[in-house]
Amino acid sequence: MKTRVISGAVLAVIMISALIIGDWYLYLLCFGIALIGLYELYKVVDIHNNIMGFLGYFTTIIYYICIKLEMEQLEILIVVISFIAIMTAYVITFPKYSVSQMMTAFVGVIYVSFMISYVYKIRALNDGIYVIWLVFVTSWVNDTFAYFTGVLFGKHKMVVKLSPKKTWEGAVGGVLTATIVGFVYGYLVSAKMTEVFVHPVYTFGIASFVGAILSIIGDLGASAIKRSYNIKDYGELIPGHGGILDRFDSVIFTAPAVYWAIYLINMLM
Repeated sequence: MKTRVISGAVLAVIMISALIIGDWYLYLLCFGIALIGLYELYKVVDIHNNIMGFLGYFTTIIYYICIKLEMEQLEILIVVISFIAIMTAYVITFPKYSVSQMMTAFVGVIYVSFMISYVYKIRALNDGIYVIWLVFVTSWVNDTFAYFTGVLFGKHKMVVKLSPKKTWEGAVGGVLTATIVGFVYGYLVSAKMTEVFVHPVYTFGIASFVGAILSIIGDLGASAIKRSYNIKDYGELIPGHGGILDRFDSVIFTAPAVYWAIYLINMLM
């Protein structure tokens, strides 16, 4: 327990300081998280140290270089080239790798590298210093209140085979609480923001609602992969907590959800 608390505190300090400082600090942290998380996922399907894995790592490196050079318009091209390269390696080496290994090599880049990059993308916005906290507040509040609501009122199980303790009542409690917190947070920071948001309070509330729902999917999705391969954790990098993917499974989904929810809401309203 002591080790878990200490490692958790260290991780919290690193993340909070990176979110406050932003810029190169957060960029390199997200870059590192992406590569380590990708390695953990690839290790599950045994492609972490061969051509399939190397293509995924190389794609991640190119992608993050493009982000820092503000060449994000090349994202689609990077995805296409990545798939072609991985498929080419699969064909040339056939039948060395299974279809699931080939698909994991490609999907892993999107699931881990691309999705986690939205933490940096949000922080890089004009008012990113305010918006970025919405990602983590939404994830943490949803997890915390889903647990307590589930303990107090939970009767109907969600997905027993993936998470026996998760209930629909807990999920509803977590999502509703996260949404309310999103509204309140939007109200508190709206006066400090310089970027023009359409109804910032409602924008933050809706973004929290969407992010909270998808954080549940992210958590259960990560569990599904682990159950499929009969592993407890993705790694041992964070003592007492597991690997990078074990700690960021919800954030991987919440970050892009918040980013695009805010973008679409302001575009449509």
